[in-house]
Amino acid sequence: MIGHLRRIGVGRVQTLPNFSFKATIEARMLISNTHSAAVAASPLLQSVHGDGNSRQNPRRNQIGDNVSKKDKIKFLITTLLDLNDSKDSVYGALDAWVAWEQKFPIASIKQVLIALEKEQQWHRIVQVIKWMLSKGQGTTMGTYAQFIRALDMDHRAKEAHEFWLKKIGRDLHSVPWQLCNRMISIYYRNNMLENLIKLFKGLEAFDRQPPEKSIVQKVADSYEMLGLLEEKERVLEKYNHIFVEAGKGQNKKLRNASSKKNKKSGKAFLSHFLYECHFLMATKLCAVNMFND
Repeated sequence: MIGHLRRIGVGRVQTLPNFSFKATIEARMLISNTHSAAVAASPLLQSVHGDGNSRQNPRRNQIGDNVSKKDKIKFLITTLLDLNDSKDSVYGALDAWVAWEQKFPIASIKQVLIALEKEQQWHRIVQVIKWMLSKGQGTTMGTYAQFIRALDMDHRAKEAHEFWLKKIGRDLHSVPWQLCNRMISIYYRNNMLENLIKLFKGLEAFDRQPPEKSIVQKVADSYEMLGLLEEKERVLEKYNHIFVEAGKGQNKKLRNASSKKNKKSGKAFLSHFLYECHFLMATKLCAVNMFND
């Protein structure tokens, strides 16, 4: 069968109505002649036909049949975690995994990325998102934010900067502040201060107010390290209200915490007082009974 598949080509393989999930993956790997894809997909082939039941029942495992979405996602996660650090291996495994899908499984890929984040597999996340973007999929601000974070955690600040300029930085009036804050932090930690200042000025041009004082402080520190003390004072004066509001918010939290503590102390005191009263009354009652006896 495999020799026949090699002759008829992938186009013919995809049109066979009763072709098995296993044979489809095999055909994809043989025609592409990608060794890494074959290595990556071999566990899936075993999991689908390892028990030999499909030979007895040819209808059991057609393309995608009896393979739950959860199992498919679990398989891909396991495969990606086991692969060596090779772009060809990762791309080959992903291509083999989606070969039988009628539509690009964007929701499943997102679940895979979440699982990889929990394992802190930042380099692998970068590879998966790059593969996804190369397919024209996942071109959303959420994916871009996840990609920037993964690049940051993988210590690839320069690449994050290049991606920012190419995909995000040209539309600063609508980029979420959370993502802007991450990029400012990347610039700050990697001593890319000119880029930090340029980004902040671009946000100021759209009259966007920084939501927290840590952003203003990083900008002010950057101006100081660049020797632009007047600009530092300008920024601190312009956004002084943020520091004031932050201070009020902190004081309010402290007051609330103190109030809760006092309430707990009051309840504890009242409980102890009632206990003492009950004890004294019980003692007095015992004394009276003893006297009457």
